[in-house]
Amino acid sequence: MYFFISQLSISDIFVISEVVPNLLYILLNNGGTITFIDCITQLYFFCACEASACYLLAVMSYDRYVAICNPLQYSAIMTREYCIILSITSWLLGFSIILFHIVKTAKLHFCGPNIIDHLFCDIVPLLELACSDTSMIHVVVYIMGIQFVLIPTTVIVVSYTYIILAVLRISSSTGRQKAFSTCSSHLIVVSLFYWTIFSIYVVPSKCLTNTLSKILSLLYSVFTPLINPMIYSLRNKDIIKAVQRTFQKHVIW
Repeated sequence: MYFFISQLSISDIFVISEVVPNLLYILLNNGGTITFIDCITQLYFFCACEASACYLLAVMSYDRYVAICNPLQYSAIMTREYCIILSITSWLLGFSIILFHIVKTAKLHFCGPNIIDHLFCDIVPLLELACSDTSMIHVVVYIMGIQFVLIPTTVIVVSYTYIILAVLRISSSTGRQKAFSTCSSHLIVVSLFYWTIFSIYVVPSKCLTNTLSKILSLLYSVFTPLINPMIYSLRNKDIIKAVQRTFQKHVIW
């Protein structure tokens, strides 16, 4: 579990590093400029990290499924080598499949306005500036949405269906509570992440105002990576005790 949390943290660090510095520059200067190459580069790494995070969250749900439904075989199934393979596969899928989409986007012809009414270079506001026919790009976006959103979501739903059925068969209430507590952090992170992703890329753009779209983008690009460590840390008794000892030490001093 901690290995996959570390991989998710790396993805969050990449996302924040891609978005926040340029976002702060724009806010402090009441606007800013970015070259086309830098915009495409930001779009690629941002989308690739988010896609990898989708697969990592699905892998984490599978890890919880094995831990709860097959606890005696957990060490034999989720070996270190197998965890590394799952992690590498998630990263490779995210960065390789997104590359095809970015190449198609970079070949579009941009001849009109060059002002992106957004917080960073995202696919939807960038396509609105293109003079070329973007119908094929939108088809590719929907196909990738199935790959990056629907498939991982299906894995998560199926995993937690089996988890809930297994937990309900536990006779003691203490055992059920302990089993659910191991999944609560992951469920909170998944809910926050996929709620904003669905709102931005699945809900028709006509249903979202520019302001609402910016707020939702800010949630999944900055807010969610910011609170992920807090969510997982607050569920860990060892980390809570370490924080308490630190505060007590400073109070004593």
